[in-house]
Amino acid sequence: MTQPSSPSPTATYRLQLQPNFPFAAAERTVPYLAALGVSHLHLSPVLEAAPGSTHGYDVTGHATVRAELGGEDGLRTLAATARAHGLGLVVDLVPNHMAVATPLSLNGPLWEVLREGPASPYARWFDIDWDGGHGGRLLLPVLEGRIGDELPRFRVAGGLLHYGEQVFPLRPGTERLPLERLLEAQWYRLAWWRLARTELNYRRFFTISELIGVRVEDPEVFDATHRTVLRLIREGVVDGLRIDHPDGLVDPGGYLARLRGGSKGCWTVVEKILTGAERLPDGWACAGTTGYDALRHIDGLFVCPQGVGRLFSHYRDFVAPLADEGGDWEETVRRAAYEVVAHELASEVERLVRTASRISDRVPLPGDHAPWALRQAVRELLVRLPVYRPYAGDTTDAARAAADAAMLGNAAERARATFRVPEEAAAVDLVHDLALGRFASSGEGGDDPPDPDVAGFAARFAQTASALHAKSVEDTAFYRYPVLLSACEVGGDPGEPALGPGTFHEYCARLQRDWPESGTVLSTHDTKRSADVRARIAVLSECPDRWRDVLGMVADGREDADDVVPVDPMVSWTAWQTAFGLGASATGGPAAERLSPAVLKAVREAGLRTSWTEPDAAYEERVAEFVHSGPCGPAAGQLAALEAELAPFVRANVLGAALLHLTMPGVPDVYQGTEREYAALVDPDNRQPLWCEPGLLASLDAGAAPIDLSAEKLLLTATALRLRRAHPEWFGAAASYEPLVAEGPAAEHCVAFVRGGRVATAVTRLSLRLRETGGWWDTVLRLPAGGDWREALTGRTLAGGTAVGVATLLDRWPVALLVRE
Repeated sequence: MTQPSSPSPTATYRLQLQPNFPFAAAERTVPYLAALGVSHLHLSPVLEAAPGSTHGYDVTGHATVRAELGGEDGLRTLAATARAHGLGLVVDLVPNHMAVATPLSLNGPLWEVLREGPASPYARWFDIDWDGGHGGRLLLPVLEGRIGDELPRFRVAGGLLHYGEQVFPLRPGTERLPLERLLEAQWYRLAWWRLARTELNYRRFFTISELIGVRVEDPEVFDATHRTVLRLIREGVVDGLRIDHPDGLVDPGGYLARLRGGSKGCWTVVEKILTGAERLPDGWACAGTTGYDALRHIDGLFVCPQGVGRLFSHYRDFVAPLADEGGDWEETVRRAAYEVVAHELASEVERLVRTASRISDRVPLPGDHAPWALRQAVRELLVRLPVYRPYAGDTTDAARAAADAAMLGNAAERARATFRVPEEAAAVDLVHDLALGRFASSGEGGDDPPDPDVAGFAARFAQTASALHAKSVEDTAFYRYPVLLSACEVGGDPGEPALGPGTFHEYCARLQRDWPESGTVLSTHDTKRSADVRARIAVLSECPDRWRDVLGMVADGREDADDVVPVDPMVSWTAWQTAFGLGASATGGPAAERLSPAVLKAVREAGLRTSWTEPDAAYEERVAEFVHSGPCGPAAGQLAALEAELAPFVRANVLGAALLHLTMPGVPDVYQGTEREYAALVDPDNRQPLWCEPGLLASLDAGAAPIDLSAEKLLLTATALRLRRAHPEWFGAAASYEPLVAEGPAAEHCVAFVRGGRVATAVTRLSLRLRETGGWWDTVLRLPAGGDWREALTGRTLAGGTAVGVATLLDRWPVALLVRE
């Protein structure tokens, strides 16, 4: 029997499922999370994934719920327990890719393609360019060395080809061939893993060859890959969806429209990362994004614009970076983009070049473009796109399409200037027009039927743009420009990390008007640092000279020089700032096992001295020794002293960011454990199984006073979440958002607003600078008239329609949550 769609969440709580935290473990947290005040559990992917996966994004099968988590019975039991406590389930859905797993047979559709080739009914599942070299075969870059050196490791047994732990199907009729002929006769070409960069002929997730792109734009593929999840929605087991990486799809708008038709219109958010002033296409059939845009606007409030400029000066003096290696943000991004598009994404670019060449040869007025010119045109256009991908062909949002077309036009104009011979720059015109989904203006097809290559080029260009932006900005430039690490976050802008209250209010008003049920986040499984780590680091923007002095005492060549292994200054700056963000727990002991991997990941992602694919083992060992002897050694006492000095201001940032997140427009997603003080670094550090302590919440409910920041944050979170759940009309789609502007000399240090006319939020920003300028003085906040206001954290009552001194309002907590009686 079909169940009616459930209402949208008031707040979700993200749980990272894994074999060490299956459905049964999640079920045990339900009473606590219901008491906390959320309305839905937000589960990481639940379909079958690679064995042992701690995240579930490496999907191997769409037909079944993952056995390692407890299978469909376990999911149904979790859903029933959640329902009994008034909670629903939101599930993370991965439509873009599947795992090239070990063993490959775990991915049944891919296994069939490897055995039967393009004639397989499953060949349409995967985005494979069968004409992309390799004699019409699919390249599998899985060998540890060159194939000639690896031949002794192959054997044929049981009708299968074996290589180490990996097993491959054999094309029917080839079982008895000599080994070398057998290898050549398959529908796949086994190759050294290093060939993936330039020779790969299937679409993948970013640059991860172990994740192969799925063609969900095909209705049959969509139906097959979504049948189980949509059935669980119809049967009332699942109530909402989070869509992973929609930028990887051919047509995200069309996909979401089809999904809405099959999901009864359940609450759905998309992991779309917006850049700068970019807007989500209006016609997308979803509630909004997963919330990285909210993260940036909240974080920006707690960065001092003057201080971050001075911090950059100290960073420049300490590190002395070249402009394109961290000395200038735009130059650093540009160099990273050129590196990625020419190396990591070389195979994706070559596919675009081959397609453009075919089109150029058969348009009515052939362009006679050399492959090198088309290659340069593709690269130069891609590196000049300021967003993850253009949506110039999106028919659901004409305004967005026009804006993106203009953006491509501007990029093309600058790309032409890179050609020395103006006539050869005509290649840019062809690539530009193809990126827009049409022939070059000199070669329209007239009445001829649409060319599938044209549509294919536009889709692949957009998909490649998305991968390029993610890899060059998030995964490279962020690690080469560590001025203020809290700004180097998914969705962030290290070049402009500070945002004022006016910008925040404009964003919130727009969110309430256009996407009132969009997701909002502060920490996720993908954030490079948890919200509390970023809140701690952000305080350094208010005391850049103090940071310079402390760093000078602990850095290489200074105090304890005999005990500290020297490294280059950028690593030192990154490691010490990361250690400060992690907190006192980073000093020695097990915490070194958390800090060292994070710093090593940073230097590999930066790719300046070592990388994932070209590691420098000696350098990496020196970095690890530095972390243990420096930030996790005796000199870390200097950080502990600074931490104690800045604790009140860290507290203001942590609680302020949390309350803004929980009361602003949108649906807040609370990442597991972040209802308390939560210091985590990049994955896998932030993906550990959840540990919760229901006793602390029970004691606070019984009237116990919070004794530390962690307890304060828990009390604040529970208070706000319960208010949202009890009165969704004050926060939901029909509610209102009204800025409250403080008056007085310290007005810019107070961010306040009213939701639904009934709830008021006020938080302190830049609290260290506030203290240095003498405090609140006679700054006031005028509470709306119409009744008294009860402050939920302290219980005191304030009269409406009066000007309340902010110093009085925020004398006990740096934040206030008021409810009109």
